Amino acid sequence: MSNCWWLNPCKAIDAQAYEQAAARQQQLTKPAGSLGRLESIAVQLAGLQGQVKPSLNQLWIAIFAGDHGVVAEGVSAFPQEVTGQMLHNFVNGGAAISVLARQLGAQLEVVDLGTVNPSLNLPGVRHLNIGAGTQNFVNAPAMTHAQGELALQAGRDSVRRALAAGAELFIGGEMGIGNTTAASAVACALLDCPVAHLVGPGTGLDAAGVSHKAQVIERALTLHGAQRGDALQTLFNLGGFEIAALVGAYLACAQEGVAVLVDGFICSVAALVAVRLNPPSREWLLFGHRGAEPGHRHVLETLKAEPLLDLGLRLGEGSGAALAVPLLRLACELHGQMATFAEAAVADRPA
Repeated sequence: MSNCWWLNPCKAIDAQAYEQAAARQQQLTKPAGSLGRLESIAVQLAGLQGQVKPSLNQLWIAIFAGDHGVVAEGVSAFPQEVTGQMLHNFVNGGAAISVLARQLGAQLEVVDLGTVNPSLNLPGVRHLNIGAGTQNFVNAPAMTHAQGELALQAGRDSVRRALAAGAELFIGGEMGIGNTTAASAVACALLDCPVAHLVGPGTGLDAAGVSHKAQVIERALTLHGAQRGDALQTLFNLGGFEIAALVGAYLACAQEGVAVLVDGFICSVAALVAVRLNPPSREWLLFGHRGAEPGHRHVLETLKAEPLLDLGLRLGEGSGAALAVPLLRLACELHGQMATFAEAAVADRPA
């Protein structure tokens, strides 16, 4: 039996750093509140990092990949071999997240939890081979408990490598043909929400494809309905290896004290599972963007999350979160480098 490490306490926010950062914001040469959310973000990061002037120089981006047995039901516009092909693209520098990581000076790690081609051996990819993709969840649980725990641990291990590299912010991304179906199924189960409200086109399905996808998810929810109230078992029944790894990563970040920038729909569903398993982890999560997938809005509302960007993105890979990093960095620079009224000899109120 596992030690259920994901239930361990999360690190407390540094209240003193938070309060001192909030006080600093009141002293900067601007009307109070005039930089809007950039002010609250800087103060939040100060509390998370335990320093009055937070910094985001060291970034860690982990891409978790895995295949999905439910693809056999015809729920994706792309063939399953694309998952493995994209792993190659990530490490060769040709994917969107590869470009963004280079521009941001971020460390990019690629972890293959389990693809349908277990013989993949790509330099620069960590191949864990938890399974040749998940099982088709309309017939059986997507993964065994043992596989699910290995995937959770893979996320935790990535966070430990990030910590060893001095990371100040963790971004998780995902790749796996069929994973919007898995994420939608998990979200429907946890939110007790009608499937039609959450299911979208994913990689580009037409209206008929979306309708079929919804029917497939309905079948899975019926099969696994008895366990819908159990967040961990729902993840194992309906999720993917890469979604479980994201859950493990988010919880490890909260426990170890690393701020997280959550990407789009699939990552937000992983965040929802993490918060259901260990509610204090919510404090460590910032949200990069509101994606085009219809279910994303519902998940964000449930998490009371206000994303930084709304650009109609639906790529995944951690790309939307990466795009929000410059905003976070600038919020920190403004907070740390602007003069106070006293330093600039500017009157902070009418004489």
